[in-house]
Amino acid sequence: MKKEYTPTAFGLYLNFFVHGMSVVILSQNAANLAVQWHTTVAGALAVVSSLGLGRLFTILISGILSDKIGRKPFVIIGILAYLSFFIGLLMSPNVTIAYIAGILAGAGNSFLDAATYPALMEIYPEAKGSSNVIIKAFISAGTFLLPLIASFLTNNHLWFGWSFILPITILTGTLIFFSTMSRFPARNQVKTEEVTVGDTGNKLLDGGLFLLYGFISQGTFYLISQMLTQYGLEVGHLSETTAHALVSWYSVGSITCVFVTALLGRKFREIQFVPVYTFGALVSIALMWLFPTNAQLMTILAVCVGYFAAGGVMQLALTVMAEFFPQGKGTVTGIFYTSGSLASFVLPLAIKWIGDMHQVMLLDLVIALAGFIVTSLIAIRYKKLFGSLKKTE
Repeated sequence: MKKEYTPTAFGLYLNFFVHGMSVVILSQNAANLAVQWHTTVAGALAVVSSLGLGRLFTILISGILSDKIGRKPFVIIGILAYLSFFIGLLMSPNVTIAYIAGILAGAGNSFLDAATYPALMEIYPEAKGSSNVIIKAFISAGTFLLPLIASFLTNNHLWFGWSFILPITILTGTLIFFSTMSRFPARNQVKTEEVTVGDTGNKLLDGGLFLLYGFISQGTFYLISQMLTQYGLEVGHLSETTAHALVSWYSVGSITCVFVTALLGRKFREIQFVPVYTFGALVSIALMWLFPTNAQLMTILAVCVGYFAAGGVMQLALTVMAEFFPQGKGTVTGIFYTSGSLASFVLPLAIKWIGDMHQVMLLDLVIALAGFIVTSLIAIRYKKLFGSLKKTE
């Protein structure tokens, strides 16, 4: 990598730091936004579904267009979409305008994904995996910081909108940088590797399992990230500070998993992590549902759920899926994340429909159980097709 691309890489990571904030900013400010939009807290939280809708309709085409048009334009478009989201939520007088802003954020997420992942692989051709793992760390850092800011503002009786001003300021800075000073390497014309065998997996059976898990993995951590604070307040009767901090502890677990998995990945295959992590998520969510009023236990479980459900298990599963279908990695990625986007759209609506946060946590428990069953079946299929789950020396 040439040093001239280092500022560009840092700018790309900063965008995903802000994306991490966007994931939880609505849930952290749900009560204030509900008043501003003349709706209930559940009604405000339902706006989260708009992000999934925006991503759902753009994820399949954004990668193709990024390859044809270039990385830089899509980074700029993604930043503009996110700016519209934060400003739109803050200034919106009603749920309708807020929902439109959320759709723009979902599209912006697709645009940034389509530009950032390939750009980083082109900037760091010898460390593609590590460069993408760092994205997850920046997302988790943003998810960790925002609840602390929201809690500080609440405790000091300050305007909740300051939690929006920070990401708006960062995005304004990255927009100026990418519009004027950023440098991207030429897009690599990678020769397609010759494949002498057909797709290993059964498209109906294995493809169906991965399609299910794309929905399940996204849904498991998305429900938690959106409802954890309200669950702590309404069901656990925790203090404002403790309830807001749960999401930050959740992010600590996620960040920890990123680095632990990267370290252990030298000795273990991705398929060895996936069922273990889904089982860990299942147990953690079950304990949250059973013992919501124990503040110390809830804090520990928030770390555990962040580790097992949001520390990269979805990306690990995608890597395994590419092993099953080695000739269609681009299509595989689009299908897998489209399934996840569907979860981001459907499940926030389920929160509004169910209403009771304890029952919403039960729904997440059922989804986590389904995730463990599906990943266990995937592991069985993997062993049958490839002979062993273990990495060969």
